[in-house]
Amino acid sequence: MAVETIPDREVNRVYVCSCFGITDQQVKDHAAAGACTPRQIASVTKAGTDCGSCVRTIQGILGRGACPRRELLEKGGAAAVLAADPELAEAA
Repeated sequence: MAVETIPDREVNRVYVCSCFGITDQQVKDHAAAGACTPRQIASVTKAGTDCGSCVRTIQGILGRGACPRRELLEKGGAAAVLAADPELAEAA
């Protein structure tokens, strides 16, 4: 009798956003792809756009790690950050 194994990734899901079924791994994957803020995660996944209770958790996952936009801001490159993100440019 063959025993079916379930991959660890499927078993160890931790939901960050229950409104849209977004897992911590999905947030980490988007962060690795360049999303640096909860707003950027929300634009891709919708996490944080309904009840908002997951925003702090998303902030915790994103942490204060390396972020190209954050590094530009710290170096005084606010204009470059605004140029790279049309949403920020519209808000400014």
